[in-house]
Amino acid sequence: MTLPLLPNATARRLFLAGAGLATPPTGAASGAALAGLVESLGFVQVDSIQTVARAHHMILFARRQSYRSEALAPLIERKRLLWEHWTHDAAILPIALYPHWRHRFARDADRLHSNWRKWFREGYEAQFDTILRRIEADGPVKSSEVGEGEARGKGGWWDWHPSKTALEWLWRTGALAITRREGFQKVYDLSERVIPAPLRAAAPSAEQTVNWACGSALDRLGFATPGEIAAFWRAVRPDEARAWCDAGLASGDLIEVAVQGADGMPRRALARADLLANAAKLPDPPPRLRILSPFDPALRDRARTERLFGFHYRIEVFVPEAQRRFGYYVFPVLEGVQLVGRIDMRAERAGGVLAIRAYWPEAGAPLTKARAARLDAELARMAAFTGCSRIDFAPDWQREPVQRP
Repeated sequence: MTLPLLPNATARRLFLAGAGLATPPTGAASGAALAGLVESLGFVQVDSIQTVARAHHMILFARRQSYRSEALAPLIERKRLLWEHWTHDAAILPIALYPHWRHRFARDADRLHSNWRKWFREGYEAQFDTILRRIEADGPVKSSEVGEGEARGKGGWWDWHPSKTALEWLWRTGALAITRREGFQKVYDLSERVIPAPLRAAAPSAEQTVNWACGSALDRLGFATPGEIAAFWRAVRPDEARAWCDAGLASGDLIEVAVQGADGMPRRALARADLLANAAKLPDPPPRLRILSPFDPALRDRARTERLFGFHYRIEVFVPEAQRRFGYYVFPVLEGVQLVGRIDMRAERAGGVLAIRAYWPEAGAPLTKARAARLDAELARMAAFTGCSRIDFAPDWQREPVQRP
């Protein structure tokens, strides 16, 4: 039987709509409106790199140009509308999702121990009770405030002392929660002091969590394979997502579709039964340019983005400088339903300068006069967002078009 075909242009619009990039980036960006934006996305990835602004701030700014970084912390630290935990990586989530993480806490307690005993120094398990008693008696702590006398490693981000490892394990498995950040350092407290009691008391069944995780992932992705559904939240196992999909197909709630890639080739995926009717109603995203974080929801699954947009992107932070194709931290540029280029830039805050080092257009998307004007407008917005009063371009900032590797 021939599957219904989802043309590439429609597939892009669907995907961008689920990622919050199909409408103009206008509207309120604080308080309940900002919490609602995070809820619509599902989560916002947190990352420490700040060549321009940290990933979570850039993700929100790309969708609400009135957003300012200081609007986020109160929703986490005081109003408790959002909280921080783990999806595929550290992320900010709606706090209403906390009950579904109970199953993840239990799974991670087994999974992390088997891995962490191989990866980290011995002794972290012996610190669990010590740390919990200290926080209970003295209040929240940072990793720099525990582990007195323990050797500090010099081997990189994951070379933790045992008490730091213990803090992370207790957070990942639910005993602790992040109450705030100070200078981007996590501040850990007992979960009962951070998570509202009704959410801690809620106990959805494993089946309810699977239904929530798979259904909410598919709604945001628009169409997906079972593997992509499981990977969205990382809250259920691949076999659980596959069984959920099989049940949806059997009941008629889901259908199979052929999703056309940027290369014209179709690929099987699953979708809600009303997907094709709803897709026909989607407007085109606005033609303005948006500079995206490398950790934007539209780029998180690099393989999916490449299939849909023909845009090959890899972050080169960990690539030796001499081997980099582009730069340390290069930002993709979105125009309508097309990823048209990538830009290497840095906010030099001490001098109030947004420094543009290089721009690489994609093949077939030259930096025309009209596109250059849209880029200038977006850079002006980005400069204002980062507190820069001037934009400087390197003499050789315009580069040759990118060819697929």
